[in-house]
Amino acid sequence: MDKKRLKLKSVGIEYLEQYNQLLRYVFQVTDNELHQIGWEEKEMIRAKSPTLKKADVLGWFDGDNLISQVAVYPMKVRIFNHTYNMGGLTGVGTYPEYTNLGLMHKLLYQTLTDMRERNQYISYLYPYSIPYYRRKGWEIISDKITYEIQDYQLPKNRQVKGEVRRVTTDSTQVKEAYDRFALRTHGALLRDELAWNEYWLWDSDDLMAAVYYNEDGEPDGYVIYWISDDVFHIKDMIFINEDARIGLWNFVGAHFSMINKVVGNTFTDEPLSFLLEDGDIKETIAPYFMARIVDFEKFIEEYPFKPDTIERNWTFTLNDPLLAWNQGTFTLSISKDGKGTVTHSTQKTNDSINIQTMTTMLLGYKRPDYLYRIGRLDCSAETVDMLEDAIEQQSPYFSDYF
Repeated sequence: MDKKRLKLKSVGIEYLEQYNQLLRYVFQVTDNELHQIGWEEKEMIRAKSPTLKKADVLGWFDGDNLISQVAVYPMKVRIFNHTYNMGGLTGVGTYPEYTNLGLMHKLLYQTLTDMRERNQYISYLYPYSIPYYRRKGWEIISDKITYEIQDYQLPKNRQVKGEVRRVTTDSTQVKEAYDRFALRTHGALLRDELAWNEYWLWDSDDLMAAVYYNEDGEPDGYVIYWISDDVFHIKDMIFINEDARIGLWNFVGAHFSMINKVVGNTFTDEPLSFLLEDGDIKETIAPYFMARIVDFEKFIEEYPFKPDTIERNWTFTLNDPLLAWNQGTFTLSISKDGKGTVTHSTQKTNDSINIQTMTTMLLGYKRPDYLYRIGRLDCSAETVDMLEDAIEQQSPYFSDYF
């Protein structure tokens, strides 16, 4: 293979059909699978068209043939009540005859460089290979729990002040409920038109929605669901308070005579079993999304540490497998009001951490004490205590897919 004939360039809308063909080949999306959700290939191309217009896509070309690609969606996420610009990595793929040429390594490096220039200091992705993306600097930051509840295990109806009403899935009430939830929820995506398009993209037309309204008529949560073969399937349920949670489960329980069981997903680190009177249910936990810090210094400038009565400092060596600007010895300084700054340091230190561990620690998925105990964080016990005090204690919630 003569690599000199391969060219790296932006992928425009004129390559939309090739972009989708490469996706379908790499991820083995068959015609049968498309038919099962009521799609034809032309519909898939039309659905991806507005997305590709908004995404930043890079690809390798052999002549005029697209052979390897990466797409970045311009998105926003909430991290401890602060909104970050986030680069959502997706559409990653290379035709097998062009593998082992280092094409994807160069694509990811250029993609991360471009994210940095666009002030996207954090990147999320859904991993089709956790080991591969770990080698490139990403780390697990969220989980997905799948549960199965028999009809007799459903919670009993409890009185709440609000009410649940069924609405269409594309209603403004669904979007308003999610916006209210996401602004209060660490790790959540702030969905724009692009994100909502991706959220619904692979669903069938059978989906339904029910929204919980509080006593002031405000939407405090929703359940997205469908019913088939006597099973109540929950795609997603969100709520911003306990009344909304109870009210939505009252709604699910009202289907008792129609169903045999409930099968659903939740995207927190809190198993559902503890909240049920009969908690002997089946729950399966799996890693879901990964993230990586794109520019450590800039990420810290926006990061909200917990305030304290004293200023805190930590000098350490940071390692990044791809990005030179995230490598070296740094001093992290945290002011009394929780403002962080990072400076390069010439001070000698035995403390060290890699970008993967730094990401999962700062996003709250794993605590400093745990990372220290398993050998992922090399520092003193006093530094561990300082980091435990400085980082908010809340796991990320992320229910989207792209």
